[in-house]
Amino acid sequence: MDLPRYDLHCHSTASDGSLSPADLLNRARSRGIEVLSLTDHDTLEGVRELMRQDLEGIQLVPGTELTCLWQGRVIHLVGLGLDPENNDLQAYLNNLALLRRQRSEKIARQLEKMGVPPVYAEAQALAGKGSIGRPHFARALVEKGFVVNEQQAFKKYLGAGKKGDVKMPWPDLADAVSVLKAAGGVSIIAHPTKYKMTFTKIRSLVADFIAAGGDGIEVSYPGVTPDHQLHLNRIAESNNLLVSAGSDFHTPDAGWTDLGKYPPLKTTKNHVLRLLIN
Repeated sequence: MDLPRYDLHCHSTASDGSLSPADLLNRARSRGIEVLSLTDHDTLEGVRELMRQDLEGIQLVPGTELTCLWQGRVIHLVGLGLDPENNDLQAYLNNLALLRRQRSEKIARQLEKMGVPPVYAEAQALAGKGSIGRPHFARALVEKGFVVNEQQAFKKYLGAGKKGDVKMPWPDLADAVSVLKAAGGVSIIAHPTKYKMTFTKIRSLVADFIAAGGDGIEVSYPGVTPDHQLHLNRIAESNNLLVSAGSDFHTPDAGWTDLGKYPPLKTTKNHVLRLLIN
């Protein structure tokens, strides 16, 4: 079975992307995408907006990217093919929205302690109806002229280990897998090599993920090396896991990625798309 052109991991203004869901849909259409999953962080608001649009030949796979913890590390799980109206999932997302709001308020306080002018209002304006994330603070710092670009904002204030990288008591990995399953979705470990773990540690993560009922892993996404992709494919095959791929698209300003743009898969065996498309 030949797979259609697809992207199973991208973001809109409903979380930390720069395009509205409608504009994202238009960009997907211009890129020849036939199957699209909008996977905004910890929300389904963008998906609901797309469900009200004329999709014009694009099959929408409802999705989200859940933030969770595994052994004290923040891990992201992409949920695909879920029911956006599932009550348990919505309650779970409401709790995450509260955690994200509390986190954004703490980030604002931390930045001010570091001598940064108040930027919470600007970050909130950039987030619009979506939850505020570190990228919104980074953009606000750029717009206020406090840093040259978003990369500098993360390097000085918001990146891993910096005071603006506020830790929160996110739900456990097993809880995230459970709620996705309850909503009829498939759970996928997002971009496994971006967590700065050894492959021994990644295998340990995968083992716990499988024990919790997890379904698959992303094996293709911007930044993954051919060698790492080979290792990820081996992990998937040896554990009979589904494989997935996506651009993790956030903004057209990031020239190294775009909708549908990610390293080609060496094999489409056990591909999650076979379960999702009509």
